[in-house]
Formats: sequence, C-alpha cells, structure tokens
Amino acid sequence: MEEKDYYRTLGLDRSAGRQQIKEAYRKLAFQYHPDRNKDSAAASKMKEINESYAVLSDPEKRSQYDALRQQFGSSAYGQFRQTYSEQDIFRGSDIHQIFEEISKVFGFRGFDDVFKESYGTSYRSFEFQKPGAFGRMFVSSFGKGQTSYPKFPLGGNVGKLIKYGLKKKWGIEWPEKGKDLNDMITISPDLALTGGKINYFFRKKSKELLVNIPSGI
Repeated sequence: MEEKDYYRTLGLDRSAGRQQIKEAYRKLAFQYHPDRNKDSAAASKMKEINESYAVLSDPEKRSQYDALRQQFGSSAYGQFRQTYSEQDIFRGSDIHQIFEEISKVFGFRGFDDVFKESYGTSYRSFEFQKPGAFGRMFVSSFGKGQTSYPKFPLGGNVGKLIKYGLKKKWGIEWPEKGKDLNDMITISPDLALTGGKINYFFRKKSKELLVNIPSGI
C-alpha cells in the first residue's frame, strides 16, 4: 500500500515556496470543490488536499514532516500522524480565508458548509467581534472529551470575549494553566524516539490526560 505524501498530493517538490504551495492549493481546491465536482471520490481527495496544505503551509509542521521524510522515507506520513492529530494539523491554518475567496468569486458554498459536510458535526466555527476587533476560529471535537483549541493567547478584553462566547454558545470551558502534575509514565522505545501523544490516566486526580511526548526524550 502506497503511503500518502503531502508534496505529491499538491503536485509540488520539496523546494516549493509558500506562494507556490498556496497557489497549488487554490487550484486543487477549485478543482475538487464539492459544488463543482460531483465525483464520489472528490470529497476524499478534498480532505487529502486540505490536510496537505495545512501541514506544508505551516513552517513548523512542514519542518517536522520534512525531517520525518528524511528519516523514514515513504513511511513519513504514518510517523507524522502519530504525533499530529487532525485537530493539530488544522489549528492555525488559513484554509478558511482561501475557501471564502473561492466561494465569493465562483458562487460556491463557503468554508463552514463544506467543512461540516466533510468532517461532520465535530466541526464548529466561532466568530467574535467588538468595536475594533473581529476574528473567526474553529473548534473541533474528535472523539469523546477531546476538544481542539486554537493556538494563541487569550488575554485582554478580546480573550475574555472569546471565552465568554464559547461558554455561552456551546458550554466550552477554555483550559487555564494550573499547577504542574508529576508522575511516572512508561512508554515504548519507538515513542521515545519519534515523540507523539498518548492518553494517560492520572490516578491522583482520577482524570484522563492527553500527554505530549517530545521526540528523543
């Protein structure tokens, strides 16, 4: 079985710059947009394109993926997905903006409708606005009790507004920093080498935690 490759999915080579990556994504997003392409395989292809762009357009994710390609070759995708969940991959992406541009020009459905159709009810968008501030983010839940939060600080008045909106609309409590928790966890040699996330039950607090293991620990 052939492993997925983010560069091959977008038709790019490893030297592609950010603008080339964005242009390749725009072209393919238009080609496989569900309002234009009714082929049964188009939806699956669209998800592959979205994931590939979200990774390669992010310098940090791309750098880690490239390092895995050097180390594992054609198995890099599987190794990468052991570390990055679907919500991790899309966190911070500008896919929303590109989709909205395409929808305005060609009259297609926008980002919210397409992502809900492709990723199910786990996807939810959230807009916040006040005088002098406006923004949009998406919160997604993949599996029981696992919620993805955008990666940026929520301080000041805008942060308070976002937290209030999330709690009022969906009952989502934004995680706050607390005291460090200390315990001993046994992990496999492979996980210690490559890094990744594991579910861990913290008995002292009777809570299940998602723990991030750094590579080479």
